[in-house]
Amino acid sequence: MTVSARPTAAPQPAGPATHVRTALATVCISGTLEDKLDAAAAAGFDGVEIFEPDLVASSSSPAAVRSRCADLGLSIDLYQPFRDFDDVRPEVVEANLRRAERKFDVMEQLGTDLVLVCSSCIPTAVAEDDRIAEQLHRLAVRAAARGIRVAYEALAWGREVNTYERSWEVVRRADHPALGLCVDSFHILSRGSDPAGIRDIPADKLFFLQLADAPMLDMDVLQWSRHHRLFPGQGTFDLPAFLGHVLSAGYDGPLSLEVFNDVFRQSDPRRTAVDARRSLLALAEATTDRVPPAVRGTLASTALPPEPTLRGYAFAELAVDAGSAPALAATLAALGFTHSGQHRSKPVQLWRYGAATVLVNASGRPGAAVAAIGVETADPGAALRRAEALLAPAHPQPHGPAEADLSAVAAPDGTEVFFCRTGADDATSWLSDFVPTGTGTDAGDAGITHIDHVALTQPFDSFDEAALFYRGLLGLRTQHASEVAAPFGLVRNRAVSDAARTVRLCLSVSVLRRGEWGPAVTDPQHVAFATDDVLAVARAARAAGAPVLDIPDNYYDDLDARLAPPPDLLARMRELGVLLDRDADGEFLHFYTEVLGGRVFFEVVQRVAGYAGYGELNGPVRMAAHRRQRARAGDR
Repeated sequence: MTVSARPTAAPQPAGPATHVRTALATVCISGTLEDKLDAAAAAGFDGVEIFEPDLVASSSSPAAVRSRCADLGLSIDLYQPFRDFDDVRPEVVEANLRRAERKFDVMEQLGTDLVLVCSSCIPTAVAEDDRIAEQLHRLAVRAAARGIRVAYEALAWGREVNTYERSWEVVRRADHPALGLCVDSFHILSRGSDPAGIRDIPADKLFFLQLADAPMLDMDVLQWSRHHRLFPGQGTFDLPAFLGHVLSAGYDGPLSLEVFNDVFRQSDPRRTAVDARRSLLALAEATTDRVPPAVRGTLASTALPPEPTLRGYAFAELAVDAGSAPALAATLAALGFTHSGQHRSKPVQLWRYGAATVLVNASGRPGAAVAAIGVETADPGAALRRAEALLAPAHPQPHGPAEADLSAVAAPDGTEVFFCRTGADDATSWLSDFVPTGTGTDAGDAGITHIDHVALTQPFDSFDEAALFYRGLLGLRTQHASEVAAPFGLVRNRAVSDAARTVRLCLSVSVLRRGEWGPAVTDPQHVAFATDDVLAVARAARAAGAPVLDIPDNYYDDLDARLAPPPDLLARMRELGVLLDRDADGEFLHFYTEVLGGRVFFEVVQRVAGYAGYGELNGPVRMAAHRRQRARAGDR
């Protein structure tokens, strides 16, 4: 084979990159091509991959798209995909070469010099490496004559070439400077291939990198790819290790996302693009320790303020209206909380019991909702700067001249997150904004000690976005994930926490959108309080008139059969409505209140030994009980 001259249309970097460039494939997000370009630019991406169907459906000419990208400050880094090039039929190869020339015409108008060629999936795909290499060499010769390069990618479901090792062997045999590799994390990791071998590929042959995460699923790889890819940090792939191998090999092109996801492709493209870029910023941070020092300097260009060290919940804030406020206040009082402070200028009450603090904000919004959480950290300012670097702009809160100057960031579901330092002697001393009411708290020997966790149902379209948000901003890692067959459909749970488990957050979502009949609580939320004696708290709460949720006898009969708790304990649990879960590390005893204000309820939990879960197995029982409560109240 002859070796053609390297194309000169797009000069290559003269030395190591000093800036981590990011790119987004237009297939990742919803809308027309114009919508997608605007969203990518607004999110701060440096470039885009143009997905051919997006261009075909656009009314803008390739030249107009090029001009629009230039105006937006976007480079066009790749045109893709060119499918099923190699073929055992000579006449089809000739037709494919003609097809390629037409695509090169389009690329010249777009102003991009790199085309993605996928391994063939058709029955007539070539099996012999030398023959595939010969056909790709012919394509590379034509591409080079036009100042274009070809990035060859092994699809995980390719008929003959479906691993990066084999695609590299084909490229090596083709031996043309205009032919290199596109390495794609999904195609490599979904097959269980070891990406460490990428380090042995010459850097000048790594033409492009595509990144995608995914949940670990046992299904056809094509369907897995087309519907379930995620942005980095939202799935189970070890993308920091993967990216570390690619960068250590000398790759200095953009970190580009190619994600096929049914939810992302019907959501607001601007919001999805922000989620996408946040994922790359977090991935770059997580990869820093996986690369040699020389490469580490490049990643430093995206360096973020460090993850905050968390010290638990400062507060959970409930927004209530006039109808729900009395029931919330009465329930808190029955659980042992006292109204110990009133905000100086806002209709916000401070309720405390032990180290557990609940703010009740008479916001006027309908019903009741968990409006905000406050997390304790040693440096709220640094935590806020990290949040802003991860594209979560601060929302300064109005305050009086002598009140704390606090800012919050909004989570994907609208919940506000405050960074607090309770007891500080500076502008973050939020407790000084509350005038004492003269009543104190006394946790006693068997009371509530602190907030154990907060549980928030997520909108269907932002479940994965929320997990990445809390991981990026607060360093909350996934403890575990589960799916529960609930009375009104499948519910997916994801529990996240900091390493010390001082801040635990439970995210859940109904896997399918409900139809018109949906009698369950709409988007339920709850705050769970910790105690060292849940039976004593339950007994005191019932005596004080707390609306403790009634649990059916059937549950306790089954509990006796499954876990066989001591008879006297089972009898007290049955009497008080306390539930039990057990695993290899310990036990979890807990009870719930009824739903208050339409969607909010409380839980009190006792963790025994090393139990770290949340009693999800009891979730369907709780949901059915809440349904009965609402039916009795006439809310069907």
